[in-house]
Amino acid sequence: MFGAAIEQVFRLEGARVLAGLIRRFGSFELAEDALQDACAKAIEVWPREGLPERPAAWLTTVAQRRALDQLRRRRGAELPLDELPELAAEAVDAAAAEDSAAEDSADNPSVDDDRLRLLFTCCHPALGHGAQVALALRTLCGLSTAEIARAHVEPEATTAQRLVRAKRKIAEAHIPYEVPPRELLGERLAAVLGVVYLVFNEGYLGTDSPGLLRPDLCAEGIRLGRLVNELLPGRAEAEGLLALMLLHDARHDARSNAQGMLVPLEEQDRSLWHAARIREGLAWLDEALARREPGAFQLQAAIAALHVRAASASDTDWKQIAALYGALHRLQPTAVVELNAAVATAMAEGIEVGLQWVDAIAQRGELSDYHLVAAARADLLRRCGRNADAALAYRAALEQVRNPAERAYLERRLSEVRAVAVGCKLGREPKPIAPCPPNP
Repeated sequence: MFGAAIEQVFRLEGARVLAGLIRRFGSFELAEDALQDACAKAIEVWPREGLPERPAAWLTTVAQRRALDQLRRRRGAELPLDELPELAAEAVDAAAAEDSAAEDSADNPSVDDDRLRLLFTCCHPALGHGAQVALALRTLCGLSTAEIARAHVEPEATTAQRLVRAKRKIAEAHIPYEVPPRELLGERLAAVLGVVYLVFNEGYLGTDSPGLLRPDLCAEGIRLGRLVNELLPGRAEAEGLLALMLLHDARHDARSNAQGMLVPLEEQDRSLWHAARIREGLAWLDEALARREPGAFQLQAAIAALHVRAASASDTDWKQIAALYGALHRLQPTAVVELNAAVATAMAEGIEVGLQWVDAIAQRGELSDYHLVAAARADLLRRCGRNADAALAYRAALEQVRNPAERAYLERRLSEVRAVAVGCKLGREPKPIAPCPPNP
């Protein structure tokens, strides 16, 4: 019971607690070690004394004590444990004073949010893109090193080294833990927006989450997106990103069933979609497009808008979606974008046309560890009646997929195509399948 309670507190509050500790003590490693010690202490104390009224505040106080104790030991002046609560209170007061001073500074925007400071620190231009992403996923999302490595299809040791180097760089270069002066905000905007979307995406389809969604990370991504738009109003790509996240999040109640299995877009109950969130997302998209400064997030938001505006799956404007994916691929020529463009082309121009493109992507091997390549192939093969080939592709996808909700969906599809294949052998005609998207 208490183990689950601690995990829940850390999922919901861990990033905020960690961000506050990093600001207070100026060290990623010290803050992470202190928070880990606090969680270990909670496992020991909470079953005996009961869940605190404010668990996050309890973790913060204990972590601050641990961090202060470590600092005093490093300086050769270890203090008795009974003095630490008073020191922790002083640490809280000092942190509040630092926040107040920062807000009064004319050089920085008045944004009182430790996680936003942490986001900009992770996205400092002195760090490489890979380091920025890994550090943000570690600190803002609370992902383990192993989870980050699996998400980026690289050895765990590589990810660990990347994190160590990034933290060392921040310490050695004295990179400040702050939202930078307004004149320097623009140079970090692209990196910040990219990391915000990664935070949201990890919640929208968790790499190793026990369920399909992590609503806390979706909410955190949207919250950070709103803060960036407050900090930098009138930026088309920031508005486009917020629109994209809102339009995706509007469908979250329909994306899984009571058993936690993924429900693909074509099968979703559209009455469960959040109309108010859709309206807000469309309004942000209109604001962005009116600025006539096209960008990748705006294009993705426009694609999401076409999906949510369709009254049913059969009403989806696939020709327009395929055209937008083509534009996105020209702007962002990655294999993942190309895969989405190929699927959209299959829906707009014919399954066989798109299938040939997906096959070409698979043969290049760039996405050999990406289960959605095999899943997309399987879905297109199923739609054109090649059920035996579809079964092989579904099995290949199942060998690579990690999320259990996705796994359950793929297993269901595999059972269906096997049943149809057996029926065909017995002389039964398979039912025609409408061209609908495999992407949930």
